[in-house]
Amino acid sequence: MLHARTTSAGSARAADAALWAALAATTGYGFHDAATASLTTDLLLPLAVLAVAVPWSRHRPAAAVVLVNGLCAVGLADPATPGNTHVLPLAALSFLLGSRVAAARSPLLVLAGCSAVNLATCAVLRAHPVWWFYAMSVLPAALLLPWLMGRHWRGRRQLVREGWRLARSLEDRQHLVAERARLTERAGIAADMHDSLGHALSLVALRAGALELSPDLTDRDRADLAELRGTIADAVEQLRDTVAVLHDPPGGNTGAGLPVNDTVEDLLSRAVASGVPVRWERRGAESPLSPLIARGMYRVVQEALTNAVKHAPGCPISVRITHEPSRTHVSVMNAVPSAGGSARTGARPGRGVGRGLIGLHERVAVLGGSLRTEPDAGRFHVTAVLPHQTTPRPRTPTPEPVTAPGRPTQEPVTAPGTPTPEPVTAPGKPTPEPVTAIGTQDRAQAPASPSEATLTPGPDTASAPFPPESAKRLASVRGEARRRSAVAFVAPVVAAVFFVPSAAYLAWQLTTSVLPPSHFDELSVGRPRAELAPLLPARAYPYPPDHARSAPRPPGTRCEFYRSGRDLLGDVDLYRLCWYGDTLSAKDTLRARRP
Repeated sequence: MLHARTTSAGSARAADAALWAALAATTGYGFHDAATASLTTDLLLPLAVLAVAVPWSRHRPAAAVVLVNGLCAVGLADPATPGNTHVLPLAALSFLLGSRVAAARSPLLVLAGCSAVNLATCAVLRAHPVWWFYAMSVLPAALLLPWLMGRHWRGRRQLVREGWRLARSLEDRQHLVAERARLTERAGIAADMHDSLGHALSLVALRAGALELSPDLTDRDRADLAELRGTIADAVEQLRDTVAVLHDPPGGNTGAGLPVNDTVEDLLSRAVASGVPVRWERRGAESPLSPLIARGMYRVVQEALTNAVKHAPGCPISVRITHEPSRTHVSVMNAVPSAGGSARTGARPGRGVGRGLIGLHERVAVLGGSLRTEPDAGRFHVTAVLPHQTTPRPRTPTPEPVTAPGRPTQEPVTAPGTPTPEPVTAPGKPTPEPVTAIGTQDRAQAPASPSEATLTPGPDTASAPFPPESAKRLASVRGEARRRSAVAFVAPVVAAVFFVPSAAYLAWQLTTSVLPPSHFDELSVGRPRAELAPLLPARAYPYPPDHARSAPRPPGTRCEFYRSGRDLLGDVDLYRLCWYGDTLSAKDTLRARRP
């Protein structure tokens, strides 16, 4: 992650350096092209300002625009021409301002402030009309139009990102649908194995048990039949594990098949009626529990009782349920037989794999609680803490449950879908494995618990073409992109309607008041106006500078001014013609720059 951030920062610095080099090239070209320019104020100072403004454009783009606009405002003080190459950096940074700032109000205030500074500079310097036109048309266009283009580009990028995000979301949903189909196929395979192979093995085990009791068999035959029945029981156990893996994958419905309206009291009463030595107590004021929490508590007690009956038959079991204001503690403790080996006939140490306790760990974790299974001084504890308000957490791989020293892992042997504990048989009387439950179990599965219902997308949700949130977000981004596009196209039209007439009128005034130098040379002093009219332009120049108006003139004459060239932005020399009545009394040339 640190390497990624370093690479990104290096790329940003490289991009800033390239942008600074391009803008510096335009500044250098303007300095080289200028007739008279100062090395400090016209080259070094702008390069230093750009070196600060370009990096600022990433974190403080508004401040960067203000800095470069200051260079343009300083250029308005040039008596020769208001135009300079700093307009290009101003347009570039204004574009970055629009592309990097999502809000519109603050950048508009910055652009309006820059325009106000430019106009105030013209007012303080008492600039010529061309300077005013430059400050009212060229500089606002360099500020506003690139900013609108940047906003439009930002909107398009955001629209593309939202589209790709929605595409990834749809792809994820397709993966979920495929996963659901795969799990459904697994459940179908498990059901077929359950109904066919399980039933056949159950019948074989029953026949072997019946033949074992036949009086015509020898002891060797009975031993072989007993071994055959044990092998079939092992095969049924392996089949049960395979069905559990196929039908109940990690994170699946580990509580399917539990009685819906059964309570913990009913479960303990049935255990006592079956001869299981259970002693239980309830402490604290019982709070109203949600069906999800009550079902989880029932599952914890059932699983602990089943394991105790299987691995420690005849040993006392203690169940304690403690209610607190915000959570409930469930504790099940049973004694571990001191004799080595398994307490149940036919069982072998290390046989269980703890699948029931693993599923119990997952169920309690989904409910936001915790489960501990551990041996303690010849006893085995199962302790669960369940909150009264469910706080689902992501499922994580559950470690193998802890077993008592020298004892196999406590594993429930009840068939899938059978909630009641396995009945305890009398000592010394071998009992075949309860394999018939696999062949006789109904294929109809119990409905999923509420926790699984919230984790698995339903068919209506999976078939929906767009998630509601994504559709709303996409519509919002599209609407914003359309508004930005409309503004990007309408704003130049409005600006053109406002500026083009005044610009055209000013250009018409400047171009129709031009007196070519050749015509000026043909004008002779003392000739009447009627003879000189073909050489004069249509109208005089209406905006002579102050130093031209205040220049000495012959007494009693009326002077008119004409431009010597058609340069609209540059400051050209003026021709002055002084008339005494209708006769040309004097003519002279006034330089563009003040003396």
